[in-house]
Amino acid sequence: MRDYRNYSLLQHNTFGIDVRCDRFLEFESAEELQKIVLSLTKDDCPLLIIGGGSNLLLTGDFHGTVIHSSIKGTTCLPSDDPSVILLRCGSGETWDDIVELCVTNGWYGAENLSLIPGEVGASAVQNIGAYGVEIKDLIYQIEAIEIATGKHVEFSAADCQYGYRQSRFKQDWRDRYIITYVTYRLSTNFIAHLDYGNIRQTLSEQNIEHPTAWQLRQAIIDIRRNKLPDPEVEGNAGSFFMNPIVGKDKYLELARQYPSMPHYPVDDEHEKIPAGWMIDQCGWKGKSLGRAGVHDKQALVLVNRGGAKGEDIIHLCETIKKDVFDKFGIEIHPEVNIR
Repeated sequence: MRDYRNYSLLQHNTFGIDVRCDRFLEFESAEELQKIVLSLTKDDCPLLIIGGGSNLLLTGDFHGTVIHSSIKGTTCLPSDDPSVILLRCGSGETWDDIVELCVTNGWYGAENLSLIPGEVGASAVQNIGAYGVEIKDLIYQIEAIEIATGKHVEFSAADCQYGYRQSRFKQDWRDRYIITYVTYRLSTNFIAHLDYGNIRQTLSEQNIEHPTAWQLRQAIIDIRRNKLPDPEVEGNAGSFFMNPIVGKDKYLELARQYPSMPHYPVDDEHEKIPAGWMIDQCGWKGKSLGRAGVHDKQALVLVNRGGAKGEDIIHLCETIKKDVFDKFGIEIHPEVNIR
């Protein structure tokens, strides 16, 4: 267990915001976490539970206690179905390492989620998703420690009430539980999901019509690396905004004005419209506002041009939100956790 006071969070947020917390606690087992939560006092509050900091915007020094998991390791659990793999992963494992492990071993389902930054625990909080796949469809079980009691609890995916980039961990369970392990349900049967974004185009450029899981993973990695900035070079938290879901009437109204507008059906009554496309239409791609800016290849990504503070990113965020609403009549909301 690590326990530090007046600790810098610079290495714990991919935006590269240089702020500090009053106390930083890191645990390597569920037993260590139980001891931690039972020893917390009112002086430790408020609490901030973080993963890799890849979906986090810190707006200033955090006057409270930050808790981070360093639980590692993976285990295959028994399954009654030989085509099903139940993979139990420590919440401190890097998510993309898990995807690579799965593809290497012929355990399928997570390929489209390749190269998403962050850790296993955060995947279950955020309901990470990309290219037509969401983690909620792979989660079998979540283990956690209840902060108030130190008790070990288990949840199914249904218990978590997952939605688009949402879960009960982000809503009514916020600061109530800390995740220790996530078990994913994978398959030995590979089914390629290719009909989202430019996956087929990328594969076609490589003369691949029927990709293996490894080829699909590599195509996803190539797409992400081509359009997303490296946090080591330019601080960012990946996609800053969620793609809004609108009613059919609103979609049809906009489709008449913008016939080439990209969109993705959600159900019979709703369509998803890419926030990045709307931000681009407002002229923000590649532009800056002070030390904060919009990535020149993907307008959905806000970046730290160097030395930006959290308030600089927030100012840019609010300005973009207003421009999008003025032009399209749609409110867009941040995907990142702003603290």
